[in-house]
Amino acid sequence: MTQLKITGMTCDACATHIKQALESIPGVRAAEVSYAEGSATLAASDATSHDALIATVAALGYRAELADAPTALSHNGFDRVQKWADDDHETGRTSRGLHIAVIGSGGAAMAAALKATERGARVTLIERGTIGGTCVNTGCVPSKIMIRAAHTAHLRAASPFDDGISAAAPLILRERLLAQQQVRVEELRRTKYEAVLARNSAITVWQGKARFKDANALAVQLDSGGERTLTFDRCLIATGASPAIPPIPGLQDTPYWTSTEALASDTIPHRLVVIGASVVSAELAQAFARLGSQVTILARSTQFSHEDPAIGEAITAVFRAEGIEVLEHAQASKVAYQDGEFVLTTPQGELRTDRLLVATGRTPNTRSLNLEAVGVKMNTRGAIEIDAGMHTSTPSIYAAGDCTDQPQFVYVAAAAGTRAAVNMTGGETSLDLTAMPAVVFTDPQVATVGLSELEAQSAGIETDSRTLTLDNVPRALANFDTRGFIKLVADARSGRLLGVQTVAEQAGELIQTAALAIRAGMTVEDLADQLFPYLTMVEGLKLAAQTFHKDIRQLSCCAG
Repeated sequence: MTQLKITGMTCDACATHIKQALESIPGVRAAEVSYAEGSATLAASDATSHDALIATVAALGYRAELADAPTALSHNGFDRVQKWADDDHETGRTSRGLHIAVIGSGGAAMAAALKATERGARVTLIERGTIGGTCVNTGCVPSKIMIRAAHTAHLRAASPFDDGISAAAPLILRERLLAQQQVRVEELRRTKYEAVLARNSAITVWQGKARFKDANALAVQLDSGGERTLTFDRCLIATGASPAIPPIPGLQDTPYWTSTEALASDTIPHRLVVIGASVVSAELAQAFARLGSQVTILARSTQFSHEDPAIGEAITAVFRAEGIEVLEHAQASKVAYQDGEFVLTTPQGELRTDRLLVATGRTPNTRSLNLEAVGVKMNTRGAIEIDAGMHTSTPSIYAAGDCTDQPQFVYVAAAAGTRAAVNMTGGETSLDLTAMPAVVFTDPQVATVGLSELEAQSAGIETDSRTLTLDNVPRALANFDTRGFIKLVADARSGRLLGVQTVAEQAGELIQTAALAIRAGMTVEDLADQLFPYLTMVEGLKLAAQTFHKDIRQLSCCAG
């Protein structure tokens, strides 16, 4: 009998995963693993390598040593065993447990890889570009840093308190702001992605481009040269999405920006035209305007045309008040670049600008994967069709994140990746998006959750709704900023809260309370009866709920 001491187990499930991995090693006839005792007892042949036993446990994220050994395996010994494990892993052999291939390294990919190794699998993660994907490198993180800087610049130039606090337009040194932004991006990529991967011995990272050979094998063109075949038991596609470029004549021949180039620019253009009228276009348009650009937005329809109309109306009014020109029902029919400036032909006439930002949505990164060869179904946009368990139409292949037909938010991607990993490793779970909050980081912010009034009515639900303007919210009055509203949509028969739409300062903070209320099945009466701290924006939810049965103008400030 061989006995191991094992540390790091937190439950009986850990012991089960270790037992399964140990029993998959050639020469191990049986293994008994005890979480309570922190030990494993193995019936194994004399030829079974102790190093192999220890490395197998280490690959699952635990530490093992021989019960009678004074110390754990030496560093050099671990290196030898790790190389043995890596060599085996490259071929896709899975003698030590389930092997999962993950294509991508963003939110969905990382969440899936980490959860899969927690559940005893070995993972090979393939990344064709920079580790970390869009969010940390070119999306959420740099954009929110830039937006915050622009907000600070805006407040220094003008605020509701300028009668008592002197204000002056600040000097914008974009190159310094960019350097600060990129230091934080690189720090987060290093600590939250690269270091996490490096510490997990059950994950091997390949740098290269993957495409499917069949339903259990990938061909990977390595950045270091050559092509390798990687076989797998399960595969998760988490390749994200890239900026969509509209087919405007002449556009492709110009040096236009996508959000990636805009966020990496070390200058603020004097004139900026933004094509698009949704999340990215609105956020960056306002940020550049506050940092000194003269901004014009071209909206094919209206701002946020897929949301409750009041949202677009409110944000358009804010933008125009800040000097941003919003051209609605305007579409460029031609773009040219001459003498260092862009020339756009529009129904409203010719537009000239120093820079052109195209922000018209994102296209799933699926075209180079050879999905047709393995029967993975996609919609007309190229998005992979998945169910609530992240299963594709091919049993061994799963997908999560922006490359799928789910909403393109990093927290949705991460949640989907985690659940995909559970399902790939024998579990059964799903992702419920009925109470999914969404935030746009304009100022004021836009936040939504659940159903809009139109969506509920289209689903055959009779609705009752109330809209509370922010001049009825004490926190907004104290801030001298009453721009926006809070709208509650309820089931007319039961009073159950169905959805919330809001434009408000800190809307992204208050919307999570609304999401929890919807998840809990609360009625508007339930919400109106809750305790909310006074002089907070989230108190507006309580006040909006009270309007279903009361005239809140007749209440005192803190009326319960």
